[in-house]
Amino acid sequence: NHGESPHSPLMTYEAMSLDVQHLLTRLGITKCILLGHSMGGKTAMTLALQRPELVERLISVDISPISTIPVSEFSAYISAMKSVTIPSGLSRSAARQMADEQLQPVVQLPQLRQFLLTNLVEVEGRYIWRVNLEAISHHLADIMNFPVFHKPYLGPALFLGGSKSPYISSKDYPEIRRLFPKADVQYIEGAGHIVHQDKFEEFITAVLNFLPPP
Repeated sequence: NHGESPHSPLMTYEAMSLDVQHLLTRLGITKCILLGHSMGGKTAMTLALQRPELVERLISVDISPISTIPVSEFSAYISAMKSVTIPSGLSRSAARQMADEQLQPVVQLPQLRQFLLTNLVEVEGRYIWRVNLEAISHHLADIMNFPVFHKPYLGPALFLGGSKSPYISSKDYPEIRRLFPKADVQYIEGAGHIVHQDKFEEFITAVLNFLPPP
């Protein structure tokens, strides 16, 4: 339901974990180091907890294995994206600027708008969102929550948060430790939720430091 992937009406973490499992099988990868950001981080955690034998190491970027912030905020973002209207025939830059202006009253953070606008694509002369907004809005409660697991993932795990983001907080540590006893929690100074965009070099350094020596 993102990027150029095909759309599916089902969007739970169990379903997205299966997508990754199928991809690993298709690529012939028997064990991987899995990195995911936000919803991708929860998908990576789900896969590690369901199929630990497939995951050598886990990196979750700015997300915890708990319920996230209230659904209402994201619901408003989705409604704002759905209501964007752009006439055909505009250049890409003009279309993005128009969409940016229409999103601004609801999505006030410029970085977040820029992140959402990466999903605006031109198809046969008209601009559409390439993400499956219907599936996302239908499964918003599933996306904000996290499945229940009782058996921990015993491999090395890195929880890499942005210091300016609320998504990995000290109140999450007990649940992180319960499910990921070998977890290391780190923060990148000055980064918000989109850590890899805000502090790219520091993000790469933290990831490389966590990886096993070549």
